[in-house]
Amino acid sequence: MINSRAADTLGMDEAQMRALGHQMVEMVIDHLVGRSGEPAIEVTSRARLEALIGGPVPQDPSDAGAALAQLRAHVIPNQQHGDHPRYFARVPSPAAFTGILGDWLGTGFNTIATSWVGGSGPAVTELIVIDWLRQALGMPEGTQGIIVSGGSLANFTAFAAAFAAKGRGIVYMNDQTHSSLKRNLTAAGLDSSDIRMLPTNDRQEYDLADLQAAIAEDRARGLKPVMIIGNAGTTNTGAVDPLPGLAALARAEDMWLHIDGAYGGPAALTAQGAEALAGMELADSLVIDPHKWLFQPYDCGVVLVRHPGALERAFAMSPEYLKDVMGGEDEVDLFNRSLELSRKTRALKLWLTFKTHGLTRIAAAVQAGIEIAERAEAMVRAEPEAWELVTKAKLGIVTFARVGAGAKDHARLVANLTAEGWATLSSTSIKGRSVLRLCTLNPLTSDDDLRGTLERLAAMKITGE
Repeated sequence: MINSRAADTLGMDEAQMRALGHQMVEMVIDHLVGRSGEPAIEVTSRARLEALIGGPVPQDPSDAGAALAQLRAHVIPNQQHGDHPRYFARVPSPAAFTGILGDWLGTGFNTIATSWVGGSGPAVTELIVIDWLRQALGMPEGTQGIIVSGGSLANFTAFAAAFAAKGRGIVYMNDQTHSSLKRNLTAAGLDSSDIRMLPTNDRQEYDLADLQAAIAEDRARGLKPVMIIGNAGTTNTGAVDPLPGLAALARAEDMWLHIDGAYGGPAALTAQGAEALAGMELADSLVIDPHKWLFQPYDCGVVLVRHPGALERAFAMSPEYLKDVMGGEDEVDLFNRSLELSRKTRALKLWLTFKTHGLTRIAAAVQAGIEIAERAEAMVRAEPEAWELVTKAKLGIVTFARVGAGAKDHARLVANLTAEGWATLSSTSIKGRSVLRLCTLNPLTSDDDLRGTLERLAAMKITGE
């Protein structure tokens, strides 16, 4: 019989594939083992990078191993390294190796999680992981969800479900709510005049009386309040809104309560975090980012909705060309739960991490981040001549100011420390006050890492600007 199969012009023989696969694995493991000796962040100019890896479009084949080495040498270093034990800026993302393995597996098999017929295995894995998260975070049976790219798309997805359930109207948030949420609302078609931005109190939380008054005022004007957005760990300070009070108000007003726990929500896996986040489970929709504090590689954001069918009511479609891949009555087509039709699986890495380590060990890693911030707070308090504590350690975040420093000083301190490469952190503003901010979610961070960072910052000159 004549073999009529066409030649695989982009293929490689078995030996080549194995050699390149081992090369990549060795690169990753070398990084994981030696990351504390690498810079926490590196930035190189566009012109230099283009000179190193650019040029005319390649016309002829070249050595793949050399190309991989080129990426490792010039591209991979030039980024923030969220898994570095001294990366304290924004929200660090120290991915577990089990998460990396799960991502590799999905990519290696070109796994898709869109329709039931197209990927029933990945679909069931995602449904299982969503229910594990539901249980771990205390949300009720019947809660449904979807895994998307991150907090921005997860919040957008939840808002679409809310509007499908409640209609459009006035939405309430506060001045500590992440800026992407307002963008999500306007991108969803809400007019900016329908968004209420309320001031927070001295704990960076909603004042419930002010919120209730704002709702009453809008109703008196003939407007329709539809959603309250609460924070379960703000990016600036880790503050948590009065979630039980928000839930009670939302129920009394027949409104949808959305809680953004993108980074802070997983703290509820610990006893300390569960106390701080009590009431989070009462949300109509809740967002968490496992690529932040559940130790997953990018990208991975989860939206949980307590109302069965709410996501489908916002997103379901049934085009003719998809009829032969759609599931039956008890099967789930995940493309009907968000805007994504083409969807890689993001659940394998979570499943493998939960299955390998178990909830107890994962919770202990989360608790470590909480305690590291508390130790950083103690170090700041121990040197009042150098530092002033601004907000206490909350859910892995502490803010403080250099005595005598202004906003420009703080920005320079961050820039200089970052340029050194040894560590990096953020500067931000709280109620108009310039501060430095440490976010300590990496269990590998040591007291020496904290102490060395503070010592380097204290040694830098300031001008009072």
